[in-house]
Amino acid sequence: MNNPSLSTTEQEVIVDEVLAASLQAQQKAGPDLRQIHTKSHGLLWGEFIVEPNLPDHLRVGLFKTPQTYPTWIRFSSGGAPESRGKLRSDRQPDVRGIGIKVMNVDGEKALDDEEKTQDFTLNSHPTFLTKDIRDYADLPKVATGGLTPERLKEMAYTANILQKIAEKKVGNPLLIQYWSMSPFRFGEKIVKLSVKSQQPEQPPENLPESENYLREAIVKYLTEDKQEAYFDFLIQFYVDDEKTPIENLAQEWEETDSPFIKVATIRIPSQTFNFEERKRLDEGMLFTPWHTILEHEPVGSVNLSRKKLYSELAKARREQIAQRLREPQPYEVLSAE
Repeated sequence: MNNPSLSTTEQEVIVDEVLAASLQAQQKAGPDLRQIHTKSHGLLWGEFIVEPNLPDHLRVGLFKTPQTYPTWIRFSSGGAPESRGKLRSDRQPDVRGIGIKVMNVDGEKALDDEEKTQDFTLNSHPTFLTKDIRDYADLPKVATGGLTPERLKEMAYTANILQKIAEKKVGNPLLIQYWSMSPFRFGEKIVKLSVKSQQPEQPPENLPESENYLREAIVKYLTEDKQEAYFDFLIQFYVDDEKTPIENLAQEWEETDSPFIKVATIRIPSQTFNFEERKRLDEGMLFTPWHTILEHEPVGSVNLSRKKLYSELAKARREQIAQRLREPQPYEVLSAE
């Protein structure tokens, strides 16, 4: 499904423009780091538990049979690095993300670079920053003054979305709700996704002083206090283009128009995760909505652009990591005394 206001060629040109800018930013701030969702707050292991006794119309793809799948879950912040070697402080306003990689999933895949995985990527705000890929490409120009007055007026809605994101205070990533922002197939139908904590927190009035307080909050919850975290995995069905548009990602699908339906539970047991081997695994793991079986394939022009963007950015990062490993490592010569 393409954006009806743009031709396929126009969309391809815009995607290439966004990709070039993203590769340039990645090279400048950290070529061996993710260009978005760079800062991890923890890679955790858990379970993805499909609900028993689902009605027939919900028994689709991953949810066809009641089953418990092993799962990796990554919590992150959406922003890119501030500069080479400098990640953003958790105290700075930012969207928070959750990446879910369900393992041992059978079915025909959209991409062939991973076997038997199903990824879901969601963020802590229900809508995307822009309506479509054209506005997304122009978003950096809003701040730099690179747009005409008419185009700047068309983009004014993005400031409202950014303000709403900035106003959200998150104390613990384990205790909030996340949304897919963009739509996906659910067999022959179309849905959006949400992951909602079963133990929602009251937003903190004041944020902790630490630049890494989000990771520290997860460490305290899962490791020190030995608690478990649970999320409901929810779907929301497409109704029509007015109430639940596919190509306008800045419009929220309201629950009054399409209520959320629970199809699975995510369980994150108490665990120790804040160690170097887990951090290295985290850095090497790729989460993309295109790691999917065909029944849950992403739809819409923005999702189509993400297929190329995520793939090319990940390829550049892997090449940089491989080059770094091939280069002689600095060492210190010790004199015998």
